[in-house]
Amino acid sequence: MKKIIIAALAAGISLSAHAQHAGDNVVSLGWFHVMPQDSSTPLTTTVAPTPINTPLRLPNSFTSEGTSLSTNNADTAGLVISHFFTTHFAVTSVAGIPPTFKIYGHGTIKPPGPAGALGTQDLGDPAANPIVKSVRQWSPAVIFQYYFGAPEAKFRPFLGIGVSYNWFSDIQLNNNFVTSTQENLGAVLAAGAGKPGKTTVEGKASSSWQPVFNAGAMYSITDHWGLTFSVTYIPLKTTSSVIIKAADGTELGVSKAELKADPIITYLAVAYKF
Repeated sequence: MKKIIIAALAAGISLSAHAQHAGDNVVSLGWFHVMPQDSSTPLTTTVAPTPINTPLRLPNSFTSEGTSLSTNNADTAGLVISHFFTTHFAVTSVAGIPPTFKIYGHGTIKPPGPAGALGTQDLGDPAANPIVKSVRQWSPAVIFQYYFGAPEAKFRPFLGIGVSYNWFSDIQLNNNFVTSTQENLGAVLAAGAGKPGKTTVEGKASSSWQPVFNAGAMYSITDHWGLTFSVTYIPLKTTSSVIIKAADGTELGVSKAELKADPIITYLAVAYKF
């Protein structure tokens, strides 16, 4: 009988050791794999309101059908911190090293009318791709999660919903793309505006708040150590712009497309509870 009681007490201690209690914190360090499910609208070019030479007859804006943008998968290290308010509810902050992406162009930007015969921009030119050779994405997030199962269970699945703020930095354009733009579309816009000299080309991407949908599971190995795995979806979109300026800094035109990244993000990590 004593042996049975001792075994039962030991089992109880073992189970309670893995429990998540109100006030517990869990820190996990692991790897994010970001898989964009991308799509894009055609690029629309808006010509700045500057005096346009009549022979070129450039419209205020035009859309180049068949053009689009796309991006690639990325991997990066991630840091996730969770605080349990109860045995089932936790709030989680998501951070890490911002991943870098490449942006690829497809199709040809071609002004309508006589201007189109003078200069076009082949976005799909292999020598100019990726047109953005590197851009860094920042997406810190806060997620509210519900953990299923008993607090002492080793395996606990969870569902979460939250919000992230997304912005982009360190946009580096492909030098071949910049040169091609200057010699083709840039030259047409500069001539149309009566702005002699070499144009400059810049890239820009808009920022946004987006919802976050999250599901996963935590597996406790010991009282403090465990593993966590999750899948996250962010319906992310950004307006990507290529800005052409005259030699004197005057903005000649902007080509924009709405790029929907809609990434699915997997996360595998080692977790520590304290």
